[in-house]
Amino acid sequence: MARYITTTLPYVNADPHIGHAVELLQADASARASRARGEEVFFNTGTDEHGQKILRAAREAGREVQEYVDHYAARFGKLSDALGLSEHAFIRTTAAAHGGAAREMWRRCDASGDIYKKSYTGLYCIGCEAYKTEKDLVEGACPDHGGVVLEKITEENYFFRLSNYQDFLLNDYLVRPEAISPEWRRKEAIQFVQSGLEDISISREKARLSWGVSVPGDDTQVMYVWFEALTNYISTLGWPSDKDGKFKKFWEEGHTLQVAGKDQVRFQSILWQAMLTSAKIKNTDQVFYHGFITSEGKKMSKSLGNVISPYEMVEKYGTDATRYILLRHIHPSEDTDITWERMDEWYTANLVNGLGNLVARVMKLAEQHLSPPVGIADSAKDAKRKHTTIDTELEQLHFSNAMDSIFTKVSAADAQITETEPYKKIKSTDEKERESAREEIAELARSLAEISADLSWAMPSTSEKILRAVHENKKPENLFPRLEKYPTS
Repeated sequence: MARYITTTLPYVNADPHIGHAVELLQADASARASRARGEEVFFNTGTDEHGQKILRAAREAGREVQEYVDHYAARFGKLSDALGLSEHAFIRTTAAAHGGAAREMWRRCDASGDIYKKSYTGLYCIGCEAYKTEKDLVEGACPDHGGVVLEKITEENYFFRLSNYQDFLLNDYLVRPEAISPEWRRKEAIQFVQSGLEDISISREKARLSWGVSVPGDDTQVMYVWFEALTNYISTLGWPSDKDGKFKKFWEEGHTLQVAGKDQVRFQSILWQAMLTSAKIKNTDQVFYHGFITSEGKKMSKSLGNVISPYEMVEKYGTDATRYILLRHIHPSEDTDITWERMDEWYTANLVNGLGNLVARVMKLAEQHLSPPVGIADSAKDAKRKHTTIDTELEQLHFSNAMDSIFTKVSAADAQITETEPYKKIKSTDEKERESAREEIAELARSLAEISADLSWAMPSTSEKILRAVHENKKPENLFPRLEKYPTS
């Protein structure tokens, strides 16, 4: 089956943070696992570059807005490289093709009778780029941007008849268990829809906001950034022309997966699905929502000085070790609290003293005492071909559980060395004892080949290094150098 996997598109009003890295790696891990099963995958990510928040940030920085978004789009593009993402598309919503697709989405929703114009007064949160109703507020403030003063705005906008899709969402889309994971996020979406859907403003007056995609047939208005940006999920495939057939293959006939943060439920699983239905396009098969990352119980912020940069992580630990930390020690769907100290402990205990030490010990023994190298072609191939517990966990997007299963094998190999002591038996004067030691060393080398295959979706470079070492029957350079003192502020 063809598979389509996408992240959300982050706003380009600041440098990438660790939450962006987690989302990218979850999508990449899923893409790699699917490709390993022999499936054709279209993996998408990119940047969201329109909207009032970005225009304001550019003006505050004293820069032209296009120059501003170009700078930050490049920063996000470099993050993809720093994290070692597999083959993927990178879409920018300022691209002309995307703008054309967004206007076509508008025209199709309009043709369905779902767009109308009216005057509206409401409280606007610049942080969310959205109007807020009383039921959205906590003590009069946006729960996600408590420090942002809500603006009372009156203007004439176009609206999307989201209320038309309440019954569809409850009775057709959200009833499917696979539509949203984890399950409690699906229940959250259902409860929100059951509370009643209101039509949503999908345009802004160009006199107030010039940075956006113009509304078809009305040059005085630009599209609301969410209505426009969500269309990236199909514009990246060449929709609506689909001259290369990617939309048909990966969206219409394939399995579609969107990876998003837990604060995105209303946009990804409600508004976007209603838009698709209005435009007579297949709905997303599954949306997976991850949690947030905090540090010492507090939300990361520049003012608190507790922001952890993924670039700094890669500089300190390396790409594969960063992937390991974020895929194993960040819960896939719940909030996780981390600090530099904890990450140092995970790196040292599980990579330096764990996997790295195991590979060094086994391959030193193999290099000295095995000739020729163990036959691993079949075992490595079998490890990739057979359906394992790890495969099941990955299919369910339980990335940390899959990593735990792999490192259980690492611990088992360590325990085997401790129990059988091949490093002692190989020095025996008894030939049978030495032969038994060689067999044990060969078994351990084959275990490394299996661990290598298991790691290919999570730590691809490390996987290749381990497999090459076993093939060449040679101890590799240290996979994970010990940490030096490192500034974390």
